[in-house]
Amino acid sequence: MRLLLMSDTHLPKRAKELPPRLLTELPHADVVLHAGDWVDAATLDLLESRSHRLIGVYGNNDGPELRARLPEVAHADLDGLRLGVVHETGPAQGREARCAARFPDLDVLVFGHSHIPWDTTAPSGLRLLNPGSPTDRRRQPHCTYMTATVTRGRLTDVELHRLPRRTP
Repeated sequence: MRLLLMSDTHLPKRAKELPPRLLTELPHADVVLHAGDWVDAATLDLLESRSHRLIGVYGNNDGPELRARLPEVAHADLDGLRLGVVHETGPAQGREARCAARFPDLDVLVFGHSHIPWDTTAPSGLRLLNPGSPTDRRRQPHCTYMTATVTRGRLTDVELHRLPRRTP
């Protein structure tokens, strides 16, 4: 099962549209995950229409329309992998312990908010992934997203993809 992970798209405030390279990944993903801060419902509509399966949550910058359509936290069993998605607005320091305590029954937690790619494992075994942002790199050298594979309850082939810089 192929996963496509993204977060913090902030459309149309940070970019006018999703990067073409990211859009070409959509039909190849069995599950698309979005960890919040969509900002506009049009992006949700687009991903719903082009994804085989979409798992998304709202973020701190998402208004009432998105909050009415999306949960704060999403859980899914993907071929035996216990996965969660949350925006996670807490500080980087202590994140592993905080998330492991909040989500003790998960194998993997996909989170957003910082726009900073993240791939760590808490002492409890919880793997934390942040795909960064495909549209707003903030203090990072590149905009990013992630792909991964799930097979028989195991997450493998986690890859961070760097996008080329947009021209103004």
